[in-house]
Amino acid sequence: MSISIIIVIIIAGILVGFINTLSGGGSVISLSLLVILGLPANIANGTNRISIFFQTLSSVGSFTRQKMFTNMRPVYLSIPATIGAIMGAYLAVDVNERVIEAAMGVSMVIMVFFLFYKPDKWLKENPVLMAKPIRWHQLVIFFFVGFYGGFIQVGVGYFLLMALMLGVGYDIVKANAVKNLIVFFYAIFALLVFMVDGKVNYMYGLILSAGSMIGAWIASYLAVKKGAGFIRAIILLSVVLTILQITGIINFTSLLRQIL
Repeated sequence: MSISIIIVIIIAGILVGFINTLSGGGSVISLSLLVILGLPANIANGTNRISIFFQTLSSVGSFTRQKMFTNMRPVYLSIPATIGAIMGAYLAVDVNERVIEAAMGVSMVIMVFFLFYKPDKWLKENPVLMAKPIRWHQLVIFFFVGFYGGFIQVGVGYFLLMALMLGVGYDIVKANAVKNLIVFFYAIFALLVFMVDGKVNYMYGLILSAGSMIGAWIASYLAVKKGAGFIRAIILLSVVLTILQITGIINFTSLLRQIL
C-alpha cells in the first residue's frame, strides 16, 4: 500500500469521524472509499465497523471528560439498540441498497423539516419528557434504530438524533453525546459479528480508524464548546450532502475514484 493511499484513507477517516460524531451520514464516504480500494460491499460494511468503534470510543471519552453523561438513562437506551444491532448485523450479508436509500431519503426529509420548523421546540431540552421514566415504546424505537445501525450504519445518526430529541427530550448537544455512547455500545457487538463471519479487512479498518478518532475528538470538543447552533449547521450540511449522494447529483464513489 502506497503512502498516498494511506494519507487518503486517514483524511477520509477524519472527515467521517467528524461528521458522524456531530450528525450522521459520514459512512457514505468511508464505504465508498473501501469499495474503490477493492473490498466487496459486505466486507466494506464490516471493515467500516472498526472505524465506527474507535471513533465512538474517542468521542465518548471526550464527552465523558466534559461531563455530558449524568445518569444511567443512556445505558438503558443502549440495551435495546444493541440487541437490534446484533440482529441487523447478522442480516447484513445481502444488502438491499434500494431499500436503504429509500429509508435514508425519508430520514433526510424529516430531519430538514425539523431543522427549520420551530427548532426551539426540539433543540432545547424537554423537561417534561426527561422527567418521565423510560417507556416501552421508547425501547421499541431504539431496538429498530439499532437494527438499522447493525445492518448498514449509514445515516443511523439521524435516526438516533430524532429518537433522542423528539422521543426522549434531550437537547441537541446532549443528544449528540448520548448518540455516540449508544453507537459505541452496539458497535462492539456488531463488529464481533462481522469478525466471526470473516467480513473485516483489519489493515484498512485500522488505518481508517486512526483518522476517524481524530475527527471524532475534534467534533466532540466543538460540540460542547460551540453549542446547538454549530451542531445544527453541521447536521444541515451533512443532510444536504447525503441527499445529493442519494439522488445521484453527487457521487462520492466517482469523486474518490478520480482522486485515487
